[in-house]
Amino acid sequence: MVSLAVLGAGRIGQIHARNIAANGRVTLLGVFDVDGAAAQKLAAACGSKVIDLEAAFTADAIVICTPTDTHADLIERAAKAGKAVFCEKPVDLSQERVRTCLAVVKAAGIKLMVGFNRRFDPSFQALQTRLVGGEIGNLELLTILSRDPAPPPVSYIARSGGLFRDMMIHDLDMARFLLGEEPVDVYAVGSALVDPAIGEAGDVDTAAVTLRTASGKICQISNSRRATYGYDQRIEAHGSKGLLRAGNMTQTTVESATAAGFTTDPALPFFLERYASAYRAELDAFIDALVDGKPISPDGTDGLKSLVLADAAAESVKSGLPVKVSL
Repeated sequence: MVSLAVLGAGRIGQIHARNIAANGRVTLLGVFDVDGAAAQKLAAACGSKVIDLEAAFTADAIVICTPTDTHADLIERAAKAGKAVFCEKPVDLSQERVRTCLAVVKAAGIKLMVGFNRRFDPSFQALQTRLVGGEIGNLELLTILSRDPAPPPVSYIARSGGLFRDMMIHDLDMARFLLGEEPVDVYAVGSALVDPAIGEAGDVDTAAVTLRTASGKICQISNSRRATYGYDQRIEAHGSKGLLRAGNMTQTTVESATAAGFTTDPALPFFLERYASAYRAELDAFIDALVDGKPISPDGTDGLKSLVLADAAAESVKSGLPVKVSL
């Protein structure tokens, strides 16, 4: 049975380690984290063990859930050891560093999957399938809304790379997944309206981005670090023959109707709950690549292209002008 080692016992490492432990097609070799107590707690919850970094690289595949600034080094170490890699986004915050890393991956001939889990959400995946199938004709306007329930601590902002590289990068990947062709220019606006400290740290917490492809397709992305009604995740695709829409997921599907109007439960609180099924499907896709030799997607190139778009959005906010991109 294929063995996987999880590096990182934080929130995302907990998701992947638990999913691996519950998946009958692979085995969890162990958990590594510089925080030994966190690693021990997660390993115990998964019926596994704590391992050091050296032991982790004896697994058949490495699952990287450590801080962003460690990703590229760990990917390269895995590549040189001939190990397949699943790495949470982004590979790095520097395009140059990502390109260097991907060159090492290519030379080693290993499989590298980047964690854009939203591609595996059942609703978003179904929307993409029906869009490609021509249900609404030619796509003309794509709208992606992604709003977090509350901002992260300011201490997180600097290490994360900011809203465009940390949060919107998921939406930029989803735009590429749905548009069917690459954007050629990016225009962005951003403000710090939720937490003044985020602005003081040099970032924005409220942003809108417009992408345009060579054929003229338009994608609008709206991000906010605050949504008082829950985790807001919606997509609308408008085409020449109609519209496809994927809405929010609520805690239950129960709806109440009275003289006062219609009410439903709130949207799910955050990504852990909203994308639980997507994370499981993502792992299955990685296992399919390891066990059955299926192609890896999304891969390192997808990670790089989304970073290029995120950097262009950040540049556009500063300059106030559209930014040309070539992917």
